[in-house]
Amino acid sequence: MSHIPPLDPNVAARKGFKESEERIKRFWKEAGVVQTEEGWAVVLDGRTPKTPAHRKLVLPTEAAAKLVAAEWDAQGEFLEPGTMPATRLASTAIDRVVEVMEAVADEITAYAGNDLTCYLAEAPQSLIERQEREWGAWRKWAEDEHGIRLVPVQGIVHQPQDQASLDKVKSLALSLDHFHLSGLAMAVPLLGSAVLGLALQQGKLTGEVAYDLSRLDEAFTEERWGIDEEAAARAATQRAETVMLQRWFEALA
Repeated sequence: MSHIPPLDPNVAARKGFKESEERIKRFWKEAGVVQTEEGWAVVLDGRTPKTPAHRKLVLPTEAAAKLVAAEWDAQGEFLEPGTMPATRLASTAIDRVVEVMEAVADEITAYAGNDLTCYLAEAPQSLIERQEREWGAWRKWAEDEHGIRLVPVQGIVHQPQDQASLDKVKSLALSLDHFHLSGLAMAVPLLGSAVLGLALQQGKLTGEVAYDLSRLDEAFTEERWGIDEEAAARAATQRAETVMLQRWFEALA
């Protein structure tokens, strides 16, 4: 049971994890959760599975453990890691993020320095107005709620942001435990925005709305020129991942 792959294949490669070439046959009948001194453990026929680093799959809340256990319970004849995002996210939190909290917070802060919501189109005016209206509302939320003031610009030329605001983003990230931080570290690059990622993590945005906000440009193009099937399939996958993150954060609450 040490073959659960990390959350992101690219991260896995950098960290030295390797996907098993052998398919793992289901060896348990029932998945569930039990409370222990360490938290809520996922159990397979009464035994706790291990992460890739051979640590127990124990989560801080019953709801989060049930989210993971449900993925194990839903497996068929063979283990399909690609259908177990919460399990992979929990494993990443337990094995990796807990050891590199500051580095992860730095990556999230770097996204804030280049936040999607700060780069408005140069044309057409209708898209600019939509971005300013919808993204501007969440930049204002970040400023009003957390003192994070990010300045927008039209075009793709880099806009340096106030260091004090970036420091607040890092402080917010470091205030989280490693389970919440792992979710935020997945949400921010997925959305291209620390602002939207934080709003999702704090329950201010649903996964679907957060994802729709992250692709205003693409949606505008689709409205004018139609939908590309390959892009639509990719968007559907990413939308599902964002919705899963909403469920992850809600389960940790």
